[in-house]
Amino acid sequence: MRRLNILISALIISVSLFAQEVRPVKNVIVMIPDGTSLSVYSAARWYKFYNNEGEGLQIDPYITGTVTTFSSNAPIGDSAPTGSAYATGVLQQSGNVAIHPEVSENDLLPVDASRSFQPAATILEASKIEKKKAVGLVVTSEFPHATPADFSAHHYKRSNYTAIAPQMAYQNLDVMFGGGNDILTSDIKQHFAGNGTTLIQDDRSALLNYKGTGKVWALFGERALPYNIDRNPDRVPSIAEMTGKAIELLSKNENGFFLMVEGSQVDWAAHANDAATMINEYLAFDEAVGRAIEFAKKDGNTAVVILSDHGNSGFSIGKRECGGYDRLSIEQLFGAISKYKLSGNGLESILIDAKPEEIRAIFKEYTDIDITDEELETLLSSKNYKEADYTKVGTSNNLAHNIVNILNAHTCFGFTTGGHTGEEVLMAAYHPQGDLPRGHMRNTELNHYLQQVTGLESSLQELSDRIFAKHETVFSGMRYTIDKSDPDFPVLTVREGRNRLEIKAFSSVAKRNGKPFDIGSVVVYIDKNDTFYLPEELREKL
Repeated sequence: MRRLNILISALIISVSLFAQEVRPVKNVIVMIPDGTSLSVYSAARWYKFYNNEGEGLQIDPYITGTVTTFSSNAPIGDSAPTGSAYATGVLQQSGNVAIHPEVSENDLLPVDASRSFQPAATILEASKIEKKKAVGLVVTSEFPHATPADFSAHHYKRSNYTAIAPQMAYQNLDVMFGGGNDILTSDIKQHFAGNGTTLIQDDRSALLNYKGTGKVWALFGERALPYNIDRNPDRVPSIAEMTGKAIELLSKNENGFFLMVEGSQVDWAAHANDAATMINEYLAFDEAVGRAIEFAKKDGNTAVVILSDHGNSGFSIGKRECGGYDRLSIEQLFGAISKYKLSGNGLESILIDAKPEEIRAIFKEYTDIDITDEELETLLSSKNYKEADYTKVGTSNNLAHNIVNILNAHTCFGFTTGGHTGEEVLMAAYHPQGDLPRGHMRNTELNHYLQQVTGLESSLQELSDRIFAKHETVFSGMRYTIDKSDPDFPVLTVREGRNRLEIKAFSSVAKRNGKPFDIGSVVVYIDKNDTFYLPEELREKL
């Protein structure tokens, strides 16, 4: 009964939120500073003020409210389900990427068991398929990471890059800027060659000077881009530069565009409890916000929505070790951190190869800290010199963790955890006619706003049912087999009379009687129920 009452109340709130008219616009830009808690904005403002870089943030004039983000069965969300809720309007479980969840005994709201594992169409897919818009993604993580995948791929397990990366390639994105050169496969590169996608690798100049009209991917680094504070500006573009270039290219489409921009590594720095890097990452993202808003104002037909997907780390300005908190000066709070020139990871990359007698001088050079004998011994005794899992950098005994502990010992910033937190997140928006999402809402309600401002004539659920129908339903009464000789990419073969369809998992290209053709959307295979999800209209090919 309690959950039913909660659901009814939520529906009433949702109706009242969108009783006002939301006029569609030509272009929609969604910007996500991943894992950015409210206190990060406060710290970033004070940091700028202390360093004479201005008193406010680019986001400040456009703050409209807050959003509660959560999974289908947990109040504290992971990036995969929370970003997916923004992208699809469907609540999902931890690890899920744009897919209907399984039923859980802890579900916060009712879950439709009949839809479990059905891919949920995203606002990016609808913009491309329904509105014929150009679509793009800009991130600082590797391209198949949770948030970009949320908008362009479908799977129950966010870490399955083998299934997610090809889906993103076969979405035929007009723009994809981020990291992940080592994730590209020969099949993806072959597809790019076939559909005219320009691939730029580790070449900032080539990206920023690109003047073509076709699809373009620009990737930097083996996996993710470096933290902004560690970035070589001559080799790696900033997120603001990538955002500006993406807008320039996407805006050539006469039908408009949809763009998602993620400041991916605010979250990673929060996991590492690296306060200086977290602030720097947000400020880099905030510069990208400025680029987007500037375009939107000049264009007059663009909406921008900015919001985090969840909180992280319990970051605070002030901690119990700093007594007299109400008398701490701005110098005491922001003086030390303003001298840090590298992230914990960046400093680790130098110290890991340094001789013990060199460590004090190196630490001093990049942080202005004279480390103690005890701190030096801590660095030398680090057992895990390179933590592969970014979510554990803040908690395991690796060198980067010990570096960050020393950095934080010289500040008055506090952390309660190295993981995600469940507080609501800040929301900001710009709309040329002022039709803004306001007040407090849930993550799924934000998706409703995106559907309206994009001008969709049919709902995302209707699109899901059209392009992600079960193969057994689409080809009912026909002969079909599933070839799993390559378990990562099963192939569905359907025969009717003399005609034969071959449909490969995680692709948008199928073969009819041996001749390839574009399906128009990606095909998703789920091994848990041995089911292909594909467009209903494929039956007409036989």
